[in-house]
Amino acid sequence: MYKIVKKETLAPNIYLMDIEAPRVAKSCYPGQFVIVKMDEKGERIPLTICDYNRDLGTVTIVFQTLGTSTKRMAEYEVGDSYRDFSGPLGCKSELVDESDEELRKKHILFVAGGVGTAPVYPQVKMMKERGIDVDCVIGARNKDLIILEDEMKKVAKNVYVATDDGSYGMKGNVNDCIKDLVQNQGKQYDLVIAIGPVIMMKFVCILTKELGIKTIVSMNPIMVDGTGMCGACRLTVGNEVKFACVDGPEFDGHLVDFDESMKRQQMYKTEEGRAALKEKEGDTHKNGGCGCSDK
Repeated sequence: MYKIVKKETLAPNIYLMDIEAPRVAKSCYPGQFVIVKMDEKGERIPLTICDYNRDLGTVTIVFQTLGTSTKRMAEYEVGDSYRDFSGPLGCKSELVDESDEELRKKHILFVAGGVGTAPVYPQVKMMKERGIDVDCVIGARNKDLIILEDEMKKVAKNVYVATDDGSYGMKGNVNDCIKDLVQNQGKQYDLVIAIGPVIMMKFVCILTKELGIKTIVSMNPIMVDGTGMCGACRLTVGNEVKFACVDGPEFDGHLVDFDESMKRQQMYKTEEGRAALKEKEGDTHKNGGCGCSDK
């Protein structure tokens, strides 16, 4: 059993929890994720790691209530326990293995959309700990949905906020902010790391390709089972079939076929759609049998 030692409401329907999981905390890195299971019959929920404390043996997760399972998770309180907390899973951020010398040569911009701010945070924190200055853009529909801003300001050199309705920070989306930084403020970046809704990452990549900036995205939003068995997170990257949970979740954003991925996710939500995908994709589909999309 994995005990909840801290719970915080970050925004409407968005929650942060610290979980006692010493073995996961000891071996996890930014970019990886865990599988949470509330009880023996509960759904497997993949969640990207937001933070970890190796000394205390805790791992921080952030989730948004979308379906039955995450609504049940939100009802858990400090002292309650999850049955399973498996990880770390997936590949760590490519930045982890780069030398400090190589990282200092780069000007890096992190772009976080909504709940995507949570998996961005540990990467920015790691950079701070290694003495590397980076910038960060946080975007959301409105001020109430901006999360972890204060925490991000402690680890990033500059934090820029954009809201669709203009209720806080710059009025506009994250792309508007990137354009302003590059075209109006004269900022130069060698690498963008974007994490958020798939549609957001798609348009960030369209923009950064025009600007000639290498871009890494995290495809964690499309994961379901988290082990490569269900086939839900199958995607095409540079004309190659990949699975976000085992080959990623991070990929070269300029090589990801976002339109195919979004269309596939819609089809995967229905039994008929899963059957059609299985027939079309053959052996590359995996077993296609989990059928869970109610996270």
